[in-house]
Amino acid sequence: MSLLIASKIQSHPKYLLLVKQRDTLSWTLSAIVFCMYFGFILLIAFAPGIITQPISDTSVIPLGMLLGVGVIIASAVLTGVYVFRANGTFDPIVEEIVREASK
Repeated sequence: MSLLIASKIQSHPKYLLLVKQRDTLSWTLSAIVFCMYFGFILLIAFAPGIITQPISDTSVIPLGMLLGVGVIIASAVLTGVYVFRANGTFDPIVEEIVREASK
């Protein structure tokens, strides 16, 4: 890609909007993951009685195990949300911007 095309892309209004939308989504999802992970760690540190409780009277599985698995699964789902949005929304915009800048 030539320097001229790159400068056209960087000054394109759709590119600036795309960067803003991608940044907003990525920071939002990052904040959610951050809160989940550190909330789990804070729960371990300050309320260990909650996470050591069994999930039922007859179970030996602690609540913390389910919460930990939930954090991992939620992180994977949020990654999927980003990939879905990137493939469905962001990539077509990128292709359009590059096509217009190449003219």
